[in-house]
Amino acid sequence: MTIALIAHDSKKELMVQFCTAYCRILSQHKLVATGTTGKMIAEATGLQVQRFLAGVQGGDQQIASRIACNEVDLLLFFRDPINAKPSEPNEMTLLRLCDVHNIPLATNIATAEVLIHGLERGDLDWRDIVHPQNG
Repeated sequence: MTIALIAHDSKKELMVQFCTAYCRILSQHKLVATGTTGKMIAEATGLQVQRFLAGVQGGDQQIASRIACNEVDLLLFFRDPINAKPSEPNEMTLLRLCDVHNIPLATNIATAEVLIHGLERGDLDWRDIVHPQNG
């Protein structure tokens, strides 16, 4: 499955810790991320992460376009609802697209853990019907 990873600045370290803790599960999937978040995850974990532009440069919009094209199976978006900066990813666009296209979404670590355990158990295998993997 393709898992997209986005984190507001104040949540980037938490995302790195999450990816470190679940490295074994994440390594079995294709990871995509906004620029800085992806770089931090790759450096800390050794995971292969396809990096888009930084969020401020439109990386969140690049991920949004992939969600709209059904090329993302799961979005982990660690957002800071209290201290988000105007330049950080626009969560409403991402949330709406996930709802429109039935993409499982976590906006905090608690929900992310539920989804990652579900992914490990096979609870999200229905995505293979909606989005068959090539090759």
